Parts: sequence; structure tokens; C-alpha cells
Amino acid sequence: MAVFGTAETKVLLPRNIADGMIQQTRTLSTVAKLSNREPQRFGETEYITFNDFPKAEFVEEGAQKGSTTGGFGSVKSKPHKAQVTMRFNEEVQWASEDYQLDVLGQLGSAGQVALSRALDLGLYHRINPLTGSVITGWDNYVTATTKSVEIATAEADADLRAAVGLLVNTPTSWGVNGVAIDPKFAWALANLQTKNADGSPSGTQRYPQLGFGTDVTSILGINAAQGNTVSGTPEATDTKVRAIVGDFQNGIRWGIQRELPVELIRFGDPDGQGDLKRNNQIALRLEVVYGWYVFADRFAKIVDAV
Repeated sequence: MAVFGTAETKVLLPRNIADGMIQQTRTLSTVAKLSNREPQRFGETEYITFNDFPKAEFVEEGAQKGSTTGGFGSVKSKPHKAQVTMRFNEEVQWASEDYQLDVLGQLGSAGQVALSRALDLGLYHRINPLTGSVITGWDNYVTATTKSVEIATAEADADLRAAVGLLVNTPTSWGVNGVAIDPKFAWALANLQTKNADGSPSGTQRYPQLGFGTDVTSILGINAAQGNTVSGTPEATDTKVRAIVGDFQNGIRWGIQRELPVELIRFGDPDGQGDLKRNNQIALRLEVVYGWYVFADRFAKIVDAV
């Protein structure tokens, strides 16, 4: 039986390809590396929050108990659909099943990259990957944080410490358990050298475990993930963000709300590139619906304002 029948309008990805897409999404997305995905139903998902930490009370024998302080609030994650549409020659639907599976494999590979990067670009910067423009209607994203360190004359590790300090040295600290690093900042960290007694560079790498800074997974005891989605490139103009540090474990709540179907489109102009029939083409569309909510105040960013 062929993968694409003439009567079907949608076909699910074969299981081995679908599994690969989820795995690769975790590989390519810095968000997915540092923050656990959780199950979500479609639509808005509500999370209960403490407005203030409840405080315990010591009670002497025979004394009355006081009212515990603290209160509850709530926040909502919202669904965000991402899609990839690819065109193929119309003849692909008449080809052998093996060839059609290869087409699905190509779509899966492209989808792995595009959808994983979309998660980062939307959640960090509210950037639409296809156009590179900011989605102004979105008001919940990580780099909306007001905690920021500007790169100037200090060394890269000093900037990182300063950013962590903005989070740790607060009355209510949520902790720091992850940092997403742009390749430029990873290179700056890897290039640092220890110093001689006179303050001159010693020629010895300060953080030898970083190597050339091509795949940083940990720095100064913090889990790290490296990717150019931190700076928003190449999909968009450089945001100048070089690192994002903070509470990735609890400060980001994200999940996938829908399955990963492939839709076979034979008619119309689904992507603005001209009529399919006129061009003897068919289109395959892959969609995923993410849901997320971020607590932006639990993050600090390092920005190169030059």
C-alpha cells in the first residue's frame, strides 16, 4: 500500500520518523536541552503560583495559632502553532512506496531543524522564523526580562557572574540552573586564559573543558546549551543577546499540545508560491502546536550593545 493514497488528505508520519523528530527537536533546541517538556492539553493551560512564600510559625504550648501568610495566583500558557510547508513534483504521488518514504524522511529532517529552532525563537524573542520579524502581539517571552548585563570591557566569565548575581542577590531568588549561550559568547569563554602574577595572559586556557567552545554543555557548574537561536540568527537580525541565564527548570513551562501530522495538499496555493496544479506540484505540510509560559523575571540576559 502506498504511503499517499489518492483518497487521503492527511497521513501520520511513520513512527520511526516521528520519534526521530522529537529526539532531534531536543537536540537542536536549547530550551529543550535545559528545560523539561511536560504534557499539555490543547489550548490555554493554567498554572497555580504562589504570590508570596507561606511562612511557618513556632507556637508555644497553649498559645494561639496565627494566620499563615501567602496567597495564590495563576498564569496561563498559550498555544503557538508552527508549520513547515514543502513542495514536491506532482509525480511523487505516483512513485514507489520506498521513494515516498524518502520524501517523508526529507520532510522530517527539515521539520526537525525548523520546528526546534521555532521553539527557541518564539519563546526567547517572540520572533517569527519565516519572516524574521517580531510578533508584537506576544507579550510573554524570556528576553522581556529587565535583568541585563551589557558587554563592555569585562571578561566573558565576569559578565556571566554578573548576570547570575542579578538573580541570586535578590530577596526572592529562584536559583540558577541553566544558561543558553550563543556561539560568539562560547568562543569568548573558551578563549580566556589564566593570568601570570603580573596580570598578563599565561597562555593556558582558563576553562580547558570548553575546548574551542563548539559544544559547551557546562560552565562554572551550570548546565549549558549552545545555539545561535540565542541571538536570533540567521532567521532574524542579530538581537545582540549573547547568553540567557536563569531558572530553566521551573521558570519555563512548555510542551507539545498536538500530534505531528503530515498534510498532503493537492489543490490551491497553500504557501503563496502559486497554484499547485498550474505548477504540477503537491505540497506536504507539517505542523506542531507548542504551548508555553515563561517567568521572565527569573532570567537575566547578557547583551552586546556594540
